[in-house]
Amino acid sequence: MTALEPRDADVVTEAAETDPRSGPDSVLSRAYRALSVGIVSVVLLIAFEATAVGTAMPVAARELDGVALYAFAFSGYFTTSLFGMVLSGQWSDRRGPLGPLSAGIAGFATGLVIAGTARSMWVFILGRAVQGLGGGLVIVALYVVVGRAYPERLRPAIMAAFAAGWVVPSIVGPLASGAVTEHLGWRWVFLGIPVLVVLPLALALPQIRRRASGPVRKDQAAGSFDRRRIRLALGISLGAGLLQYAAQDLRPLAVLPALAGAALLVPAVLGLLPRGTYRAARGLPSVVLLRGLSAGSFIVAESFVPLMLVTQRGLSPTLAGFSLAAGGVTWALGSYLQSRPRMAPYRERLMTAGMVLVAAAVATAPSVLVHAVPVWTVAVAWAFGCLGMGLVISSTSVLLLQLSAPEEAGANSAALQISDALANVVLLAATGAAFAALGGGSATATAATTAGGPPPLAFAAVFLPMAGVALVGAWVTRRLRA
Repeated sequence: MTALEPRDADVVTEAAETDPRSGPDSVLSRAYRALSVGIVSVVLLIAFEATAVGTAMPVAARELDGVALYAFAFSGYFTTSLFGMVLSGQWSDRRGPLGPLSAGIAGFATGLVIAGTARSMWVFILGRAVQGLGGGLVIVALYVVVGRAYPERLRPAIMAAFAAGWVVPSIVGPLASGAVTEHLGWRWVFLGIPVLVVLPLALALPQIRRRASGPVRKDQAAGSFDRRRIRLALGISLGAGLLQYAAQDLRPLAVLPALAGAALLVPAVLGLLPRGTYRAARGLPSVVLLRGLSAGSFIVAESFVPLMLVTQRGLSPTLAGFSLAAGGVTWALGSYLQSRPRMAPYRERLMTAGMVLVAAAVATAPSVLVHAVPVWTVAVAWAFGCLGMGLVISSTSVLLLQLSAPEEAGANSAALQISDALANVVLLAATGAAFAALGGGSATATAATTAGGPPPLAFAAVFLPMAGVALVGAWVTRRLRA
């Protein structure tokens, strides 16, 4: 079945909004229940994998004699996901999101199987790369599904449901992964998830085929991919990989891969993100920029919190992880608040408040470097920071779909995800280099240390600049409307 033409879709949506008997009023109403449960279940499984893998990864690296390649198991996933995002945007806009979503889930599951059965570290890294390609395809396709299958008034709610899908995995994932790794072996952390994908697919794919398959308009033929954008996607993936590699090596020769990475990355970014993104042009460019500033500043800072608590305050890795657990709940709360219809007129103000909360949380976290400050200060600060992120991240997704023509939803969703992921790479590379230069060393080398670990100044060089980036994001929230 082909999608409705835009004019017909407007008529149906308008009728549903004016006549309460003619359309559903929630994402769990009869018309949307199977689709909503299916796609949120996909998000839930991806979230569980993301939170569980970090616990199993050190054990896998030791068993495969690949501790020296530890960082590549993460960067391999990330660099291929960038390419997958661009490919998915092209594929979704021209032929509908069903194809990239199906291929992405298959690729994600295949990567998990390759990693779970690997006998060497390089094969394990290959599995992570295949998994990243699948994850990149899935995340953009899901955004296109939301844009096509749900009326505008329901999109904030389904985005809030996506955020809620991360709550249980963020709390249970590390504990479950640790138990499975200890009693069954790390391989089952990877091999157990593909089996669970079958039910979400059975629920979601028929609904996606009915509501969101094919070109946007009946008279629009499925076009060929834009080869230029595909080349730029390859450039951005390779450039990001080189930049991450250089950031792990402070020798003078590391400047060469860093320069090569930047030479590939800069033109690719300019070609793939909306024109004016780098200067915060009003409207869509600022929405895309804000996504990168918010995600980059918060996630980069969060990656150093457990290390700081373990090395500076002597907490166990489990307790350090629990200090961030409440954030999953408050993140979901922020997403829920932005989804309420009465909040829609105040969305930009909510996003400004959210970025201020993020900046305050990131700036407060290093206060525990002073031993007189209670260690639970981090948990409280991070709960408020996650509340701010819930307000901002879901809202950027909602605004992006509002500002995108139906035939551009895939490309713009890919740009949003690229901004998110790329900010993590660039900011993590910069802060990682500063952290190492100030005596922090590599995260893998210091994660097991307790007293006498990295100096406090090294941590301050991570958190305080990221708080500044978040404040820049607060300014960008004033430029989201054209």
